[in-house]
Amino acid sequence: MRVEAFDVRYSYGPNLPDTLKGISLDVPEGSLYGIIGPNGSGKSTLLRVIGGIARPSSGMVLYDGRSISEFSPRQAARTVAAVASGEPVIFPFTVEEIVMMGRSPYLRPLQSESLEDIALVAQAMERTGVAHLASRRIMELSTGERQRVLIARALAQQPKVLLLDEPTAHLDVNYQVEIMELATSLAHDSGITTIAVLHDLNLAGRYCDMLAMIKDGQVAAEGSPGEVLTEENLLEVYGVRAVVARRPELDRPAVFVLSGSSTPSGAETDDWGGIADEHRKHDAAGG
Repeated sequence: MRVEAFDVRYSYGPNLPDTLKGISLDVPEGSLYGIIGPNGSGKSTLLRVIGGIARPSSGMVLYDGRSISEFSPRQAARTVAAVASGEPVIFPFTVEEIVMMGRSPYLRPLQSESLEDIALVAQAMERTGVAHLASRRIMELSTGERQRVLIARALAQQPKVLLLDEPTAHLDVNYQVEIMELATSLAHDSGITTIAVLHDLNLAGRYCDMLAMIKDGQVAAEGSPGEVLTEENLLEVYGVRAVVARRPELDRPAVFVLSGSSTPSGAETDDWGGIADEHRKHDAAGG
């Protein structure tokens, strides 16, 4: 499902300045689309507006040409699923019970789960690698395992669009890679359009098909990772000096932050400059 945003503005109150200031995006069907930018730039707010959780002050969000505002709550829940950042786990539900909650949009009040619901939940747990944890209490799991359970719950909704808000936050590197590889598979193999807010620029550059770099509620750059993750954009948006290298075997940009926007002094400048030169020589040599 294609997702488009046209001149979206959003404010948290009538007398407050806009958090989103005329954002337009075009997310192709079946792609992994990353939203990056400094803290406070409006990334998570944008994701909430895209998901229909927050209504824009002006502009519109379209799902295959239809405004998300036209969807009933049940239609919206069958179309788009979201996994929030740091979602609290309060009650001691089992993993299977948590994932079964994703079937709520398909059940009437007090209706019992069907055999189809049970099968779909089993498939979602298998897809996310948590089937062996089905009877475990959610509170007993590691942070990475919980994150995969929440994604399994989202998959049980059978969404056409999946929204992930900082899915790799506070995870060890191995779990970060697992989550990003899962997101890539969901987009490319299952055709679920996946939009993720990400802080790690190298994960974004490694896995995403397209990126939108947000600054102060506006799109500073949109395009492929190579087009967005440039040294100029990183200086302009993040205020950091960086070297952007590219490994031929991946054909993906890798960001090496050197310093803040001010020039380092003395030997530090020489050391970092030497590293920058080595990365550029490595790229030029194709190695």
